[in-house]
Amino acid sequence: MNTIAHPINKVKNSIATQSSSMNPVQKSLVVGGIAASLLLFFYLAATQPMMQPVLLLIGLALGFTLFHARFGFTSAFRRMMSVGNGQAMRAHMLMLAVAVTLFAPILAFGISFFGADTAGYVSPVGVSLIVGSFLFGIGMQLGGGCASGTLYSIGGGRTVMFITLLFFIVGATVGAYHLPFWTEELPAFEPISLATSTGLGYGGAWALSIALFGLIAWITLIVEKRKNAPKMAPLPTEHGWKRIFRGSWPLFTAAIILAVLNALTLMTRGTPWGITSAFALWGSKVADFLGFDVAQWGYWQGANATALESSIFADSTTVLNFGVILGAFIASALGGLFKFTKITLGNFSASVIGGLLMGYGARLAFGCNIGAYFGGIASFSMHGYIWGIMALGGTFLALYLRPLFGLSVPKSNDSVC
Repeated sequence: MNTIAHPINKVKNSIATQSSSMNPVQKSLVVGGIAASLLLFFYLAATQPMMQPVLLLIGLALGFTLFHARFGFTSAFRRMMSVGNGQAMRAHMLMLAVAVTLFAPILAFGISFFGADTAGYVSPVGVSLIVGSFLFGIGMQLGGGCASGTLYSIGGGRTVMFITLLFFIVGATVGAYHLPFWTEELPAFEPISLATSTGLGYGGAWALSIALFGLIAWITLIVEKRKNAPKMAPLPTEHGWKRIFRGSWPLFTAAIILAVLNALTLMTRGTPWGITSAFALWGSKVADFLGFDVAQWGYWQGANATALESSIFADSTTVLNFGVILGAFIASALGGLFKFTKITLGNFSASVIGGLLMGYGARLAFGCNIGAYFGGIASFSMHGYIWGIMALGGTFLALYLRPLFGLSVPKSNDSVC
């Protein structure tokens, strides 16, 4: 009984703490976050097409949602592979079900707000994808978060994630440099879309996708029952309207909101939500400043050349990333939860390795947990499913690596996970 009561008491204490009034420091953080968001919004409105400030607003909503629900991809994969808990994986399936339902008509009819051609993320299936997603799966378990998790954790003040982000950028830059070898010299199938490559059309692809999500959710329930998996630890929360600003949101609520926001991103800029292409851009710009002939890299030839030559504020993925960080910062400050955390030698080392593996893997795999897994599957691309399978494989290996860095792994006899 004591093992169960202890985490419950911790949750009650956290709720009581959050229910108290905000102190002046927290209020200053909220004001500062909102002021920074407004300044960036007006700067984008004055210097960029209207699409960019709109994307900033979407990014703010994404960050706010991710933080309040602690919506994890890394933790969901880890719980599933370690103890068989599939609660978060079922939230993923709901998110994907809502996303394909919204993406299908948008892609079929080319619906957009600013006249951009709409296209999903449909990428080749080959060695590059398999290796990259496997590396990403290892990296996100060592780095302490996936691509979206890195951004919203930085917004919440988790100090070690700044290390993860720095080496995420380094890995993405090296991956961009090496990408032509992986895509041109190694075997791969052409991109496979369930909608356009199979003759099913978007209606048939939608029905097949929904069936697959239902099957996966059912499998997680079976695994959970057979392993008698511990439940997810409850998060502190409020009741009524206060829950919007303080405390946690239900996973299923966040899943629906994230799917809607991804669809809005697709209609706003013509492509789904992505994160890691911006990391390759930031790193390449730094490399260019340091004297590397980045413009000659194969990755920056053709359509990508314009992004390298332009301001980072002209890059829609960069704007979304800034929005996610600011949205998470405002959410954490409103809840009185923003604080810098301790860095140890173990989590520092793991963050360096994890960031490098995620950055490099994301470029090889044509995206991360957002661009490849979420965006790919929502776009009816086969590569999204392969990404998820291989990332689960990388997660399984990482379960044996995490303790080497002092990082915990859920156990079957835990009261909660």
